[in-house]
Amino acid sequence: MAHFSFRARNRGGEAFSGEMDAPNIDAVATQLISGGSTPIEIQEIKEESGWFADLQRRLTEKKPTLDDLILLCRQMYTLSKAGVPMIRGIVGLTETTQNEMLVRILRQLRRDLESGRDLSSAMAQHKNVFTNLMISMVNVGEKTGKLDESFLQLAEYLELERETKEQIQSALRYPTFVIIAISVAIGIVNVFVIPAFAGVFDTMKMDLPWQTKALIASSDFMVAYWKYILVLIVAAVFAARTYIETPEGRYRWDKKKLELPLVGSILHRATLSRFARSFAMASRSGVPLIQTLAVVSQAVDNAYVGDKVNAMRNGIERGDSVTRTAQATELFTPLIIQMLSVGEETGAVDDMLDEVASYYEREVSYDVKNLTSAIEPILIVSVGGLVLILALGIFLPMWEMTSMASH
Repeated sequence: MAHFSFRARNRGGEAFSGEMDAPNIDAVATQLISGGSTPIEIQEIKEESGWFADLQRRLTEKKPTLDDLILLCRQMYTLSKAGVPMIRGIVGLTETTQNEMLVRILRQLRRDLESGRDLSSAMAQHKNVFTNLMISMVNVGEKTGKLDESFLQLAEYLELERETKEQIQSALRYPTFVIIAISVAIGIVNVFVIPAFAGVFDTMKMDLPWQTKALIASSDFMVAYWKYILVLIVAAVFAARTYIETPEGRYRWDKKKLELPLVGSILHRATLSRFARSFAMASRSGVPLIQTLAVVSQAVDNAYVGDKVNAMRNGIERGDSVTRTAQATELFTPLIIQMLSVGEETGAVDDMLDEVASYYEREVSYDVKNLTSAIEPILIVSVGGLVLILALGIFLPMWEMTSMASH
């Protein structure tokens, strides 16, 4: 099936345009006429191919956000519950979706469905957009005939993910801005302010205190080598990002994040909440336990925690219980271990983990709201230290000059 653009007139004579998927031009014209419209122009839209087109697409396309995926899941839930055929529903979504990458993926999903693939297999070809959790949930929904419920659970899960991320980003926005402002201020002082004072001090032939000498030395170094410093900073950032994208770098960084002061504990509990929520959702949907752990190891979005979850899967394959394998990882809190134990005894692991997820989500929300107040004293001390250095290094010699002038 090809993709066409068209211009037509409705019954009132008003011109309008749009796009449509159809086998050929005649099918587009037939569909327009059956809807009471008169076709004016129909053209086939051919997707560009080749390395230049792929490069241009990568540079211009933006990856779908959580909001895009939530909207997609909500729309798929509504269409599935209403009994709309899957291919027809995807065609409709293609016309209303704003993200270009998602539009292209939806068109590919439609072509895969028309060729006989099921939806989960088609989604598995786009793991850069659809997570393993989404693919597994859709697969279970297709097998059980409850695809609408799967999309509803995915939408609710993604909404909770978005809320947690927004809270953490909101809490870190203020200290990040202050740190950037302090860094810029230090650069301006070293490059413009201190050299001006250094010239005045040189003309006076004063015996400068060691604080002033240290400031002038650092300023001279920055003025002389600022280009190299800038290149070094850019290279360091690029090297760090490249290393983090490797499996080993991602593992080490994700482990280190959980050990950071102030925010490490919050990130740890947020990750445990994500583990509990995704485990409960997959388990309740009927995903086998081994497959559930494989899916959850990707859903936690932390390579270190994912490795521990994979270790749990290996332990269960050897015959251990979920509680014993979780305890052996030394990652999970006593609350999760206790809830897993109770859940295994009562056969309600999913309900127990839902309670754990809700508890940690409330804790994370509370701590994130108080994170700014916890960071503020550190920022105040940092700014105060900067002011103290400037006062000792610049204003002390200025006071001495004033005293000399008065005498």
